[in-house]
Amino acid sequence: MKKDRFIIYITIFLIMGLSNAVIPVLPELASLDHTVHSAFLSSLLFSAYFIGALITMLPFGLLSDKYGKKEFIVLSMFLTSVAGIMLLGVKNTYLLTLARLIEGTACGAFFPSAYSLLSEYKEKNRFFGEFNFLLNAGLAAGVIISGYAAQKYIKGGIFFFTVFSVLLLLIGIRDLLDTKKVRDRKISRSVTQTSLISEIRSISFRKDNLIVWSSSFLLFGVTGVVLALYPDYSTGVLSKPELGIALASMYASSMITNIVAGRLHVHYNVMIRSGLILAALGTSLAVYKPIHGFILIGIGSGIGMVGLPVAVSFMQSNKGLLMGIFNTYTYAGMGLMPIIAGSLIPYFGFRSVFFFCSLGLFFPIFMKKSLFTARKL
Repeated sequence: MKKDRFIIYITIFLIMGLSNAVIPVLPELASLDHTVHSAFLSSLLFSAYFIGALITMLPFGLLSDKYGKKEFIVLSMFLTSVAGIMLLGVKNTYLLTLARLIEGTACGAFFPSAYSLLSEYKEKNRFFGEFNFLLNAGLAAGVIISGYAAQKYIKGGIFFFTVFSVLLLLIGIRDLLDTKKVRDRKISRSVTQTSLISEIRSISFRKDNLIVWSSSFLLFGVTGVVLALYPDYSTGVLSKPELGIALASMYASSMITNIVAGRLHVHYNVMIRSGLILAALGTSLAVYKPIHGFILIGIGSGIGMVGLPVAVSFMQSNKGLLMGIFNTYTYAGMGLMPIIAGSLIPYFGFRSVFFFCSLGLFFPIFMKKSLFTARKL
């Protein structure tokens, strides 16, 4: 395995582990300086991470095309370490939210560069599968370690991943120095601000691409809703370890699916469509059967996580720009949908909101059929 790919794999595991170490203890963190806790505060603290990623994905994707992918991967390590230290040291909800924003910014620096580097390989389907396997492994490790550590120290999981993130930062800096900061400047043509804006608009709103973007937004957004709100929904029903295991079942099923889907010779359109349907069924089922529902969500998101970046890799434009747009839509869903869903809880209740989200996952499928019908006409 090449060193670049090895560092990408380790980084995604630790970044995701730290991000999800917050999930099992969201209600406790959100109420550290408040006497009254609400689902909205939990969803705000959850979504801050994704909002940070959302506003930085595209700019960092563009900059990585110009200044190099490795530099931005090391930057993500630095920001992750800073965010982890802040999460450990503060109790104020708004400072914790700031830490989550910085953590999301780290993702904004990492994902476009990582996806761009992996898309250059001939075996990109398999590497995307392995990448997403480790992504989900990190997410699963985050909720399990945090769930068990919370019994003795509420921030135990955060501490664990912060320590290893700092160590990874030192390794990343050394690797960057060893390579003498070789720039990855494969895109040599000059791009004016006007043409760049025009290109972004064209890529973002092209009809064929909109199916991929809407699928990314909804698939990851609905997953974010379940992750953000289920701890509150299950309060008094599931213990912290039980909640951790329930959430981890989603990541475990997604991990297995990542590896299998990455080795199947199946068109990415089939992967995306199947992922949406399975995730929709799982979201509804999780209301009554947590383990079964989360496993289905994991399988659906696992298939989609392989199919979607493969679809993007076949689009014609700069890889950093494309992956920046793809991850912007992804994190827009993860960042915005939980806030919207959390604000609707007082009016409709948890179950109705989960069902609405489940129905929303069918939108890209009907959109695709409508597009094909229009073409025939």
